Amino acid sequence: MQRQSRDSTEMVAPLIAGIAVAAAAYAGRYSIRAWQAFKARPPTARVRRFYEGGFQPSMTRREAALILGIRESTPAEKIKEAHRRVMVANHPDAGGSHYLASKINEAKDMMMRRNKGGSGSAF
Repeated sequence: MQRQSRDSTEMVAPLIAGIAVAAAAYAGRYSIRAWQAFKARPPTARVRRFYEGGFQPSMTRREAALILGIRESTPAEKIKEAHRRVMVANHPDAGGSHYLASKINEAKDMMMRRNKGGSGSAF
């Protein structure tokens, strides 16, 4: 009786090992297919689009918000952060344009409601 019990135990071990190998193979196959599907997906819409138009003769709040990359209803603190971020990328000392720097400053002034009239641009 004891011999029969040991034989059945010896037969179960290879069966369990075979099931484990098959499960690992299916998991690997699933992982490879999931990775290929992930790589093949189209790029997401997270890429920021920049304002493609030219400047208007007199700056509006909408244009100022587009230049700074913010909404028209953005609080003052966020306006300052956006101005700093855009200005760092376009500062004349770092190879940027004086014209763009003046437009960025004008946009900040417009959004901070300091622009009382006229264009305010040096150009």
